[in-house]
Amino acid sequence: MASGGGSYQDEEAGSGAITAINVTPLVDITLVLLIIFMVTARLIVARGIEVESPKTVAGGPTPSTLEIIIRPGPQWYIGPRRVTDKQQIVAAVTQRLAHDEEFRPIITADRRVPHGDVMEIVDLLKGAKVKRFAMTTEVKQAE
Repeated sequence: MASGGGSYQDEEAGSGAITAINVTPLVDITLVLLIIFMVTARLIVARGIEVESPKTVAGGPTPSTLEIIIRPGPQWYIGPRRVTDKQQIVAAVTQRLAHDEEFRPIITADRRVPHGDVMEIVDLLKGAKVKRFAMTTEVKQAE
């Protein structure tokens, strides 16, 4: 039976016109998108610190939300935030390990940073009971 009216009628008997919109799915999708943007924004900001990574043939992306950056000087960063004491790095890593035992921090060191400065950070991570960590490099172009 065709109806010429402009309102939608529910198919169940005794039901009236549907006048309310269920916003729960809209809120769910909005919250998921907000979480995705929050996580990716932290990763994008961390890339704002200028670091010339060493080049290697092997390697790939490693997911992590904590990046330790070492620049010449040495200057240390946890993500985009500069730290003046290496114990701040230990505190940040220990805090993350309390929530996730499989947490894997990423060390990004400028290629001009002396090997000993990088190994100090590795030693700090091992002392903080980090089981695994990753180091960033750039992919070497085929010659």
